[in-house]
Amino acid sequence: MTMLDTVVQTQNGALRGQTADDVTAFKGVPYAAPPFGAWRLAAPQPPQRWDGVRDAVAFGPTAPHPGYAPPYDVLLPDPVLPGEDCLNLNVWTPDPGAAGLPVMVWIHGGAFVNGSGAVPTYDGSAFARDGVVLVTINYRLGAEGFLWLEDGVNNRGLLDQLAALEWVHENIAAFGGDAGNVTVFGESAGAMSIGALLATERSDGLFRRAILQSGAGHHTITPATARLVAAEVRARLGVAPSAAGPDELLAAQVAVMQDVQLNPDPARWGEVSANMMAFEPVVDGELLTDLPIRCLAAGAAADVDILAGTTTDEHRLFLVPSGVADATTDDALPVAAALCGLAPATALATYRAARPGASAGELLSDLLTDWFFRIPAIRVSEARPASGTARSWQYEFAWCSPQLGGRLGACHAIEVAFAFDTLADESGIPLLGEQPPQQLADEVHGAWVAFATSGDPGWPPYDLERRAVMRFDETSTVIDDPHAERRVLWDGVR
Repeated sequence: MTMLDTVVQTQNGALRGQTADDVTAFKGVPYAAPPFGAWRLAAPQPPQRWDGVRDAVAFGPTAPHPGYAPPYDVLLPDPVLPGEDCLNLNVWTPDPGAAGLPVMVWIHGGAFVNGSGAVPTYDGSAFARDGVVLVTINYRLGAEGFLWLEDGVNNRGLLDQLAALEWVHENIAAFGGDAGNVTVFGESAGAMSIGALLATERSDGLFRRAILQSGAGHHTITPATARLVAAEVRARLGVAPSAAGPDELLAAQVAVMQDVQLNPDPARWGEVSANMMAFEPVVDGELLTDLPIRCLAAGAAADVDILAGTTTDEHRLFLVPSGVADATTDDALPVAAALCGLAPATALATYRAARPGASAGELLSDLLTDWFFRIPAIRVSEARPASGTARSWQYEFAWCSPQLGGRLGACHAIEVAFAFDTLADESGIPLLGEQPPQQLADEVHGAWVAFATSGDPGWPPYDLERRAVMRFDETSTVIDDPHAERRVLWDGVR
């Protein structure tokens, strides 16, 4: 494979990327100044200009993060690249000399504490091959990005994402992209981030479409909960977070996360005791004025087309490899249903009828999948105001992994490699198996490209009468109101 140097001019200076197989990649491009030293725990600052040509041929530093604990470190590859210049992004383009190409910007997941734009699954070559300028970004994670600061700047990770989108708006024409045709897409915490971005006026004009994969508009916490978490972090540090070094803050963050999981006491952790994410966007009254789903229902982002959905068995990723699924008993199910706000007897009868012969662990997965992922995704489509100009679509990814004896099912994160058309990357084998179906990747990736290009993924929009959902599987088909009996259980609850 012949690699050729390609140079483009951005507003901060010239960049040298590499072209191979008709795709040009620029990696490690700073969109903001390093968030350390004078700018630590502050809002993102503009990057410094540079003279000459800057090499952009390798991924830049990743935001500080602990990485996944076993066995998730194998299931979810997550490189940690050291360095302070971590607010960087990567661009893949079919032709830097083109004009008006659709743009897609990927916001990675990782529960707001892990991940980066350098994960192998997120390689943008297939999108560029199909005529899209693809961007992946880093943003501050965990305490650096989301710890509540009483007298400081909050939601720093979201501000980083906005700064990256502003960089795209100002610079993407140099890579052949159309700043007026940007689709932001993300999975898990990335999709939850997009829910928050849709809710804030700061994002107006930065994107016209959004794809929310396994994350929606219910995933923020209140200042009261954020203060509880901040107090726990400070207690472990013994000093103010700004006085602690990055490594010390990361260690305190990890200790707090472990404590939440072992002792999920609502008195200590507020909402975090239920969602298990101690660091996430906060409804601070400034950037976010309300829970994002309520902002959407009130008309926020009414001109943004939205494609939202989930996998069928989201929570199996969290319950099966960890051993929780095997340890779950029938006695635990009524408690779980009640904690989710449902009437246990009615709810469990409905869930058992939908999956005859299911184990207690499988039923717990179905229940938590709906509470945490599927119902919030549906609510995003339901919230689209009738007066708005935008449309909404729903999907469900149902292909089941053969790994772990098939018990992973269609679990959380399984669809990402299909959307990126990166099934050939060997790092995906532990999650996807040896031979995941390429035809399905062609379909999912093709739908994402079509949505970003034309605003139509290829099936009917979601409405309250038909509730059409594209179910992606070895044979994909549109299904009206799937899991309807389970869906109505949550009316007025979630």
